[in-house]
Amino acid sequence: MLIVQDVDLTPNPQALKFILNERLLIKEARNFKNKQEAENDPLAKGIFEIEGVVSVFYMDRFITIEKDPKVSWGQIQRPFVNFMKNFDKSLIPPEKEVVINSEEENEMLKKINEILNFRVRPALAGDGGGLEVTGIEGYTVKIRYQGACGSCPSSIRGTLVAIENLLKREVNPAIEVVSADEY
Repeated sequence: MLIVQDVDLTPNPQALKFILNERLLIKEARNFKNKQEAENDPLAKGIFEIEGVVSVFYMDRFITIEKDPKVSWGQIQRPFVNFMKNFDKSLIPPEKEVVINSEEENEMLKKINEILNFRVRPALAGDGGGLEVTGIEGYTVKIRYQGACGSCPSSIRGTLVAIENLLKREVNPAIEVVSADEY
């Protein structure tokens, strides 16, 4: 049985991070910005059935829910906890096998992901979110924030600049980091 063990605040006032007693995923992070995107994921789809939920992000042992500002957390938390108690974890779609073809994998992208995995993603996960690199064009790195970070005012500018500075220092001074949602 999946049990919500704790609830953490996130920097995004409209998002809470719910920590679970069991691991949901080992490698992947899954982000759903709306009910339609969650259609093939029974866990996310069920969470979207709760009135006021506007996005769902989950990985490892937590789920981050972003709510509509007009809805109180009281209207969401109890139905969510009950849903999780009754949810059959075996319904979560299996994780995709990631096959890395070294010829396709750009050396710069590999180095960027290593840095992000070690220095950035753990901090974002601590706040109930994550980020994915959606592409590289020349020295422009496109990223997309996930979970609580997806609509958090500080992630949109503050961490974008911090990530860019880190990658300029560690990878190449010509790197520019942009939000994939704004590009």
